Amino acid sequence: MATAIPTTKERLGTTFRAMKEDFKYTSAMQAPRVTKIVVSTGIGSVSDKKKRALILDRLTKIAGQAPAPRSTTKSISQFKTRVGDLAGYMVTLRGARMNSFLDKLVNIVFPRVRDFRGLSAKAIDEMGNITIGFKEHTVFPETADEEAKDLFGLAVTIGTTAKNKKEAEAFLRHLGLPLKAE
Repeated sequence: MATAIPTTKERLGTTFRAMKEDFKYTSAMQAPRVTKIVVSTGIGSVSDKKKRALILDRLTKIAGQAPAPRSTTKSISQFKTRVGDLAGYMVTLRGARMNSFLDKLVNIVFPRVRDFRGLSAKAIDEMGNITIGFKEHTVFPETADEEAKDLFGLAVTIGTTAKNKKEAEAFLRHLGLPLKAE
């Protein structure tokens, strides 16, 4: 009989017990938790409205909610941008959608990435957050069957309440993120 893979919600429930001795926690409220997941993509120099609509549609399928457009705040002549031009799209996930997205990321997406050898612990910043970049959006199961002619990359940022890099690394390992041993 095969054992079930624990979900993110189940792992979050055992965080305090798993990390209590290493970090000298006295209360379950001291244990880190995931606050939000931000999925974002830039559109670059895409000026075709059909391609923009395609990126918007696929990002909506990946995240499970409608992305918000992000505009440029400065004019940069070398990039041919003006204030107010569309720069990309962003989705902030919280609660149940965040937990299900994290489950999908760990159990489905990472195994589908070609030549995946784990995430670098150097990607964790000093605030305890990690940003993961994907070169192609097709690793997500919602968009894999579609034509692969219009590929775009995206970034996933997992925000935590960890106090430092060491605590964040232990917490993310507990959640099941495949971090390399460095």
